[in-house]
Amino acid sequence: MKLVSRQALKNIMGQIPLTAEAYWYLRQPGKPITPEFTLDHLERSIPVWREQILGSQHTSSLISASSTERKRVFIFGTLRYWIEHASLLGMALAGLGHSVTLSYLPYARWQEPIDPFNLRRQNLYAEGVLAKASPLVKVVPLLNHVKARRLPAELLHAVELVSLRDTQYTLQVEEVSLESDLYKLRMQRNHTAASAAFSYLRRHKPDIVILPNGTILEFGVVYQVARYLDLPVVTYEFGEQRDRIWLAQNAEVMRQQTDDLWQRRKDQVLTQEQLNQVRTLFASRQHASLWGNFSRRWQGVPSAGGEQVRQTLGLDQRPIVLLATNVIGDSLTLGRQVFSDSMTEWLERTVQYFATHPEAQLVARIHPGELITKGPSVAEVVHKILPSIPENIHLVPADARVNTYDLVEIANLGLVYTTTVGMEMAMSGVPVIVVGNTHYRNKGFTLDPESWQGYFDLLTQVLKEPARHPLSQEQVEQAWNYAYRFFFEYPQSFPWHLLHIWKDLETWPLPRLLGEEGISTYHKTFSYLVGEPLNW
Repeated sequence: MKLVSRQALKNIMGQIPLTAEAYWYLRQPGKPITPEFTLDHLERSIPVWREQILGSQHTSSLISASSTERKRVFIFGTLRYWIEHASLLGMALAGLGHSVTLSYLPYARWQEPIDPFNLRRQNLYAEGVLAKASPLVKVVPLLNHVKARRLPAELLHAVELVSLRDTQYTLQVEEVSLESDLYKLRMQRNHTAASAAFSYLRRHKPDIVILPNGTILEFGVVYQVARYLDLPVVTYEFGEQRDRIWLAQNAEVMRQQTDDLWQRRKDQVLTQEQLNQVRTLFASRQHASLWGNFSRRWQGVPSAGGEQVRQTLGLDQRPIVLLATNVIGDSLTLGRQVFSDSMTEWLERTVQYFATHPEAQLVARIHPGELITKGPSVAEVVHKILPSIPENIHLVPADARVNTYDLVEIANLGLVYTTTVGMEMAMSGVPVIVVGNTHYRNKGFTLDPESWQGYFDLLTQVLKEPARHPLSQEQVEQAWNYAYRFFFEYPQSFPWHLLHIWKDLETWPLPRLLGEEGISTYHKTFSYLVGEPLNW
């Protein structure tokens, strides 16, 4: 009872002006409120970065040598790790001569509520840490900014859509209730962020807005606000490669839009060196090994060969269709439907189709990523729609000791939503039907239906005579060409990966980055970050 009363008191005090601020200054000045929102790395580092930039003897000459004009940059971050990264990026851009404003929201967790009293205390703590970057970086706590009284209807709809995706992403399900506490929490936070960002950005109109991700959470709504106001935006994210960053200009980076790159490169034949590079990467993915600057294994077990997996799963000589799944609710699947309502609906209707077509064998390879997620499994979706699994449908669990590329070896047809395995099946000469809006769709080496009718017609056509539908040699070569462009040219060189930021800083401290070596290595990427058009 005492604990409840204390929390109730905090809720009341959180609504009274200056109570949290007075408590902060009298009782907890300079101290974090929770271990999840501890900015001790930044507190130690920002003064050092500031002195390194202000004391650099080379900065002014390097800035004048830069071909990028001075920009008024607005960077936004929330959650501890993204605030850390945005702060470092902002300092680097200030060191390159840009006028940088760093805005933030002081949340530790996106999926759990925080009372106004503690939120305001966290806001003061973060502001105190980030203010040490002055005069190089101007800090704008978005929580303090005057909110717009009313959002335009178009922007309000965008906030609702982002909140829906936040809920799907958090629960890792596609069907969610708009009455749930989580959706209401995300809607409230996103609406507050959008109102403040709309008010600030409309008034100040920066030359460029830089955001992590740009699709979900407050990053997504600030992106929507900037686009509504017709402000140039750059979104960025990180994949599994060290020393690389994904960038998108006036687009959500998680959409991985490669159309412009492919238009420039599709008619360029790979050199032998480039071909060897992508072959080596593909081999490492097949054999469950690490390679180069990739920090992830794509398979848990090495290849055992197609015939071995055929025996293991009890497959016969009927045509084999490999359905490679995504994790339900993954950010690379949400909002990617072409003709289905969702990935789940596509899975349901596909297994129903094969339940009535025993002339073919469907092998559904469940994504190993399900082992580290909390949402429902694809297996649950299948069992719900087909309580009794027909003998021609085989579910390969996420933890199965089966290498996906052994399945590719014996497949006559591939079915995918957005997983990269679809591209790799095409590289192996397997025809692939792509039903989600993924980056390699419509690139010339996949089958890309636009409707349910077209999808089922393709299935029926290929299964009727599978031997007549392998990819041509030209299509296979195009798939390899595209894979090289996606893995090695789409990501840009960048010194500090989100997951390894403090380790990477040991290799690329600010003085080195702002020196001749850093400028020659990363100048192009930093120019793209402040809006210079991507030049493929």
